[in-house]
Amino acid sequence: MLWIEKYRPATFDHIIGQDQVISMMRSAARSGSLPHLLVTGPAGTGKSAAVECLGRELFGERAGENTTTIQAMDLFEQGKKYLEGNERYAHIYRKEESLLTNFKNITRWYASVRPLDAEFRIVIFEGASALTREAQQALRRIMERYSRTCRFIYVTTRSSGIIPAISSRCLPFFFAPLSAGAIGEHLQAVLNCEFPAGQGIPADEIDLIAHAAGGDLRKAIMLLQVRSGSDGASGLVSWSQTETSRIANAALAAIEGADLPSAIRKFEALMIEYGLPSGEVMSELHAAVRRDYNDPRLVSILADTDYRLTRCNNEYIQLNAMAARIVQEIFG
Repeated sequence: MLWIEKYRPATFDHIIGQDQVISMMRSAARSGSLPHLLVTGPAGTGKSAAVECLGRELFGERAGENTTTIQAMDLFEQGKKYLEGNERYAHIYRKEESLLTNFKNITRWYASVRPLDAEFRIVIFEGASALTREAQQALRRIMERYSRTCRFIYVTTRSSGIIPAISSRCLPFFFAPLSAGAIGEHLQAVLNCEFPAGQGIPADEIDLIAHAAGGDLRKAIMLLQVRSGSDGASGLVSWSQTETSRIANAALAAIEGADLPSAIRKFEALMIEYGLPSGEVMSELHAAVRRDYNDPRLVSILADTDYRLTRCNNEYIQLNAMAARIVQEIFG
């Protein structure tokens, strides 16, 4: 069994490093007064787990009946094929209708379901930034219509992908990256549960994993499980190098060689094929620059692009402009 599932938080008390946000969520659950929510933050910080805990705190044994989760990224990447293969939507899906119409029908249906032993139910959109602008405009009207008996929770790593008409109607909760110290303590606790007699993984290797995770607890636990089944630490660095990080390295190499078309294709692959938001693409680039280049001029350009991405409408243009600027100012 994967440790990320085995040690997935079941209550608010099990979520680490997010004390302020969890305190507010707990207060909302105890009062029974919950607004619509926009839950944002990097991957592996506890967003989805916290929302699940919120449902259990609100509804107790009725959490399953009063909670609906819609995987927005899967739905809008796979389209009608996803709906056709999902039994949950078989009674609502209409093949002759467009994807957007089916999405609106599905959302209305779940929003209109009468809550059981509660004043309202919740509908959760995982990967909410994958929702198209048209879908979000439709959701704005659905939120207004069913606000008395349904609360909507949007979970995303990229808050800029949510239109103002939606975000302005939600209370924002931000989950920050976890510190290496907090991750290290949690990893040691996991090891103590798995190997009460002691596994013998040196403290410096646990520290290496905690730092390699970059604030992502899920990634850290996966690395720990891989390490616990290996013969040594020689592979830790390579294990932490994911396929997306290797593509980011290749993109920087293409920029260094003034091959802009190749670099742009790699950026597009990260965002389209691997589903990374622009913020995570930038995180991969930052890590590659620290590891292989260590050039303050590169860091400055990446920081400037990070800032622009929080205020732009087209992420592809900003990443392409960044690549061109690096070639011109550094490698040209």
